[in-house]
Amino acid sequence: MTPTLGYLLAILAITFIIDLTLRALPFKILEPLRDSRYVSDMAVWMPPGIMLILVLSTLAQGAQATGNWWAALVATGVTVAVHLLFGRKLLWSVGIGTVCYVTLLNW
Repeated sequence: MTPTLGYLLAILAITFIIDLTLRALPFKILEPLRDSRYVSDMAVWMPPGIMLILVLSTLAQGAQATGNWWAALVATGVTVAVHLLFGRKLLWSVGIGTVCYVTLLNW
């Protein structure tokens, strides 16, 4: 049995309301806290902290999977160096770091 048009529109409307609410709610909750020192400190420290966790997790999994931990470590160093030396261009640093890693694994 095929659902009716009214049923499909109701599902779309409910999905839209739930999605909009879940996306807007965090901004509404944080609105009174915008001037809070805690929120501004978190805005500074969370992105590098999350990046550090991702890097450590990737290095740990890469070392376990391939056993070539040295290649991952060298490529990470190259990525950081390129990022800091060439004006913090994310695409360049990640691209060159990836090429370095793949080259070291195949060398």
